[in-house]
Amino acid sequence: MFDYALFGNIVLTGLIVGTIYALMAVGITFIYSIMKMINWSMGEFYMLGSYAQYVLVAHVFGWERWYLAIPVAVAGVFVLGLAIQRWLLAPMYVGEAERRDEYATIVTVVLMVFFRNLATVVAGPYVYSPREYLGPVTIGSLSVSGSRLVAVAGTLIILALFYGVVKHTWIGMALRGTAQNRVGVQTAGIRVRQMDQLAFGIGVGLAAAAGALLAPTFLVYPENGSLSTLKGFEIIVIGGLGSIPGSLIAALLLGVVEKLGSVYLSPSYEHLYGFALLILLLAARPNGLMGERERSA
Repeated sequence: MFDYALFGNIVLTGLIVGTIYALMAVGITFIYSIMKMINWSMGEFYMLGSYAQYVLVAHVFGWERWYLAIPVAVAGVFVLGLAIQRWLLAPMYVGEAERRDEYATIVTVVLMVFFRNLATVVAGPYVYSPREYLGPVTIGSLSVSGSRLVAVAGTLIILALFYGVVKHTWIGMALRGTAQNRVGVQTAGIRVRQMDQLAFGIGVGLAAAAGALLAPTFLVYPENGSLSTLKGFEIIVIGGLGSIPGSLIAALLLGVVEKLGSVYLSPSYEHLYGFALLILLLAARPNGLMGERERSA
């Protein structure tokens, strides 16, 4: 007989995991939608966020005030992102519109290798285990890690702030205009280079937020961003390149599919179920759930 209570618990767990996936996916999608480039070093900004959170909590704020370290860690990576875009990625544009995609690919891959090795040299190839933010919490018959619930709550707050800025501020309007037509928005006096810099900073800041929130769950070590980056790229392809709503839906769908597969099929292939979903969906919808089919003049 089908156990509806078990099924509900699995779906709830999947939604929790999918919500956590969403931060990384939205960061990747946001950078792509504005700059039309893939940042292959997103996992390393996730890693930097987790290290910053660990150092701040362990040596500055103390374990009891872990919540103060999260915005500081995110702000630090945001500023780093602004500097990287300004000095390393801005030369990818020739004039105002022509873009050299291979330049951005090379730079972000180099950044990935650099930051990963820098973390190994500075902090050593060790795994750091931050304390749990909260103890286990019971939701109905489901016991959930308190740190995961903190990560979900933090993700929802950050995404709400992100939505408010993008949809209801002048800067958000400028960013949306840049995403739609880089040349056209310049006639309104918008400086697209500054929008690129801001978008990159926000995108890597979202990745750092994911790393800081998930530090107690996925631990802190030089390669801890690899899996989250993989999930992020799966999600943006499933949701449709450049579609933030598509990324949010895809993140929740991926989390549920992985948890259902791990319970009803085999937990050994949990990460494989996401790829199966990706292949099946692309066979039916090559542009993803909400990807644009064509942009005509």
